[in-house]
Amino acid sequence: MLFAEKADYQGAYDSSGIPLLDYHGKIGRQYNPIAIAQYALGNFNLFRRTGDPTRRQKFFLAADWLCSHLEPNDRGLAVWNHHFNWEYRDTLKAPWYSGLAQGQGISVLVRAHKLFASGNSTDSPYLAVARRALASFSTPVTDGGVAFTDGRGDLWFEEYVVSPPTHILNGFLWASWGLYDYFLATHDSSAQQLFSRAITTLLHNLDRYDLGFWSLYEQSGTRLPMVASPFYHQLHIVQLRVMHRLTGEDTFSRVADRWANYSCRSRNRLRALCYKSLFKLCYY
Repeated sequence: MLFAEKADYQGAYDSSGIPLLDYHGKIGRQYNPIAIAQYALGNFNLFRRTGDPTRRQKFFLAADWLCSHLEPNDRGLAVWNHHFNWEYRDTLKAPWYSGLAQGQGISVLVRAHKLFASGNSTDSPYLAVARRALASFSTPVTDGGVAFTDGRGDLWFEEYVVSPPTHILNGFLWASWGLYDYFLATHDSSAQQLFSRAITTLLHNLDRYDLGFWSLYEQSGTRLPMVASPFYHQLHIVQLRVMHRLTGEDTFSRVADRWANYSCRSRNRLRALCYKSLFKLCYY
C-alpha cells in the first residue's frame, strides 16, 4: 500500500504543484481530496525509503493543501469536500464528502505532524487539523458525519454518504486505517475504540462480501449485487492481509487466502466480469 504510482501522477497539476484529476466533459479538471491524499502518502513513503528531499517537499505541499481545504459542511463538521457532482447510485451533489477522504487525509496529517515535530521544538499545526477531521467518525451521517450504525450495532464508515448506505468495503478499510494512524500518533483512546469497533464490524460482515467465487464491491441493496472489478478484488485481498498484520485476527488471513484462490480460476474471473457488466447495464 505504498502508492508509488500515485506519487508520480502523470496528469495535470495546478500552478502550486497540486494534482488535478481530469474527469473530462462538464466536470473537467478538479481537486480530489482522496487523490491528493494518496499522492501525499506515495511521496511520503518514497521519502522514507530514499531520503529524497524532493519527495519530502511534495509530501508537505499536499499536506498543506489538505490543511487549508478542510472546511465545515452544512452541519458544521470539518470535512474535505468534493466540489463537483459525481454519479454514483444517486448523483452526489457538490459539495459532498467521504469517509475515505477523511481517513486518508488524517493518515497524511499525522505523518506530516511526525516529520514536522521531529525537527521543531514546537507542536505542528497538522495534528490540530487531523483532530478536527476526526470528529466526523464519531458523528452519524444524519448529523453530518460519516458513521452509520446498523441494526446489529455494527459501526460503518461510509465512503459515499447515501441513504440507504452501501458500505463500500475498500473505502471502509481505508477510513478505518486513518483512525489507526491517528491512534498510533496520539494514543487517543477514542480513536482506538472506533478502530476496534471497525474490526468487529468486519468480522461480523465479511461473509456478506463473499459470493463463493468473487468478492463484492459494496452492499448495493440491489437485486443484482455489485461485484468487485479485478482491481478492487485484488485490493480487498491486500487490505485484508494488512488487517491481519495490524490485528492478528486469523479470519482476515483466511478470507484473503480464499479470495486469492477465487482469482486464480479463469472461470471465476469470467463469471465476475459477466456480473459486473450486467450490473452496469441494469443500474448505470
